[in-house]
Amino acid sequence: MRNWILPENIADLLPPEARRVETLRRASLDLIASFGYELVQPPLIEYVDSLLTRHDAALDLKTFKLTDQLSGRQLGLRADITPQVARIDAHLLNRQGVARLCYAGPVVHTQPDGIMAAREPLQLGAEIYGYAGVAADVEVVELMRECLKLAGIEHVHLDIGHIGLFLALADAAGLEGEARESVFRAIQQKDVPTLRGLLAGLPEDLREGLIALPGLYGSEDMLALAERQLPALLGVVAALTALRELSAALAARGIDVSFDLAELRSGYYHTGLVFAAYAEGWPNAVARGGRYDHVGEQFGRPRPATGFSLDLKELAWQLPVIPARRAILAPNVLDTGLAEAIRALRAAGETVVVKLGEVVDVEELHADRELVERDGAWQVRSL
Repeated sequence: MRNWILPENIADLLPPEARRVETLRRASLDLIASFGYELVQPPLIEYVDSLLTRHDAALDLKTFKLTDQLSGRQLGLRADITPQVARIDAHLLNRQGVARLCYAGPVVHTQPDGIMAAREPLQLGAEIYGYAGVAADVEVVELMRECLKLAGIEHVHLDIGHIGLFLALADAAGLEGEARESVFRAIQQKDVPTLRGLLAGLPEDLREGLIALPGLYGSEDMLALAERQLPALLGVVAALTALRELSAALAARGIDVSFDLAELRSGYYHTGLVFAAYAEGWPNAVARGGRYDHVGEQFGRPRPATGFSLDLKELAWQLPVIPARRAILAPNVLDTGLAEAIRALRAAGETVVVKLGEVVDVEELHADRELVERDGAWQVRSL
């Protein structure tokens, strides 16, 4: 068996691709920091109990699991960084006011999320903890759009939904366990025939309300239709009100949105507003986010929270190839003056590559200059 073959949907990044990803990562984190967010770096692996939010079957299925040889407990390779950031906010920072946190790191998925999606995304995200108002959701959407612009995506189509609609209807219908999961998946996939079969026997208003969700998408005028088609449960009324508030706040900032009340793909731990950004030529959403006010509940501190995330690897491929920095070649000789000259050049920001071996390809080394000795001093000259 050829041992250089990688698993499906897993790929190496060669120097040109790695430069693009790393450049985008640094620029994105600098941008996010300018909004007042602080960087955190959770571990790639930890106990499964911390990685999985309650009742999150989808995240559980995406998580690789193994046994810790030290404790005997089950470990997981993180499939999503948000639960880890919620743990940090709840127990390590424990701030009483608003916390703005960001991250950039690899996650690992047992299955790809979409067409041609990688199973090892480089997830970048920003999250706000401790504020329940719509201003936090607006800030997160604005920041997401600015990050997408860094990736060359100027125009996005923003779909907004509210998981509270499904939660209110499912709770009123008494849906639990596998039945609830099956209905959730059918709404995600807009599979109305399957949905009708799953909901047979429910009270008419709840059944028709759940069946209506996949067809409720479009402009803000659709929200009036939703009011007529959905039962007037407290959770339904609150969700539609939140959608209107966010739409008005974004419109005031020149951000156009559409609504998709079956937009449930952002993650099961979300509890309220959810959004997905789509761009022409991309088969999957280029960024997702929403509100997850109870994500910290398992850590004993269910603070209001909202945020977004995206995959830097997926976004970086369309950026222009970034040329490697041009280098200065230095001979491989023992000389105190040469060593001092190399240190001085590197301290000044230059790349200096020492020649090793008999064969030296200046193009592979990206060299356009060299260090030579003249009159007892080391000088740089063009190749």
